[in-house]
Amino acid sequence: MSTERIPGINPTAKPSGNGCAGCSTGDGPGWWFHLRRCAECGEIGCCDSSPAQHASKHASEAGHPFLTSFEPGEDWFWDTRTEEFYDGGPELAAPAAHPAEQPTPGPEDAVPADWQQLLH
Repeated sequence: MSTERIPGINPTAKPSGNGCAGCSTGDGPGWWFHLRRCAECGEIGCCDSSPAQHASKHASEAGHPFLTSFEPGEDWFWDTRTEEFYDGGPELAAPAAHPAEQPTPGPEDAVPADWQQLLH
């Protein structure tokens, strides 16, 4: 990806928090597998393997096409419209990932014992 302004990516938008905004407000089962960040507004949502799939729902409903990982050590973007993967992209406002000490899946106190059977 180029470093010039890309429609759908706002490098100044800060992450909405350290966990999935939807799961944290009681929409769905309340836990996630991996986290994704909306590159336009910064909303943190759970990945498509998670039961609630909040990140993709947000992208579709808000018309914000680009998601990026919010996992430590990952630097990629996904265009939800074209299903194109980009290895790297523009630097977004910090932080780039949830805290390294935060467990995956999470949050720790909400993950059921059979979580692996509940993934998509």
